[in-house]
Amino acid sequence: MIIRFENTIIGRVGIAADSDRLIALLLPGAPPPTAAHPGDSPLLREAFRQLDGYLLSELHDFSLPLEPRGTPFRLRVWDELLRIPRGEVRSYGEIAAAIGAPRAARAVGGACHANPLPIFIPCHRVVGADGALTGFGGGLELKRFLLDLETGHHQ
Repeated sequence: MIIRFENTIIGRVGIAADSDRLIALLLPGAPPPTAAHPGDSPLLREAFRQLDGYLLSELHDFSLPLEPRGTPFRLRVWDELLRIPRGEVRSYGEIAAAIGAPRAARAVGGACHANPLPIFIPCHRVVGADGALTGFGGGLELKRFLLDLETGHHQ
């Protein structure tokens, strides 16, 4: 696994890849994976190009090969997160119902917390049942920034 770090408008971000797939996006302040070695590749450069385009509102959809690693349940949750359109949100309960596990809202929250590719797999689009912003690995300020960016409310 190789990892590349770059400064972005949200801070220093790391993206890790294994052969030809992205496996992790580290938000500012996150520790790097212990098995990662500094490196570079065309895929990592393209991932940062797309991330920068997204953060500048120049790109709305990512087209990157992702390989999140997790339990079958978490993989189902992350796949469902990819279906949330830009600028929209879903509650943990709505995600649970969509994957056929209507009583698993808390487990959906755990899967969002464990998401290895935040932003690329948009866990920031998941909110509490009452619409309130809830936990996000990059902090609620970054979550608000990303949601505002997607709805055009960011200055």
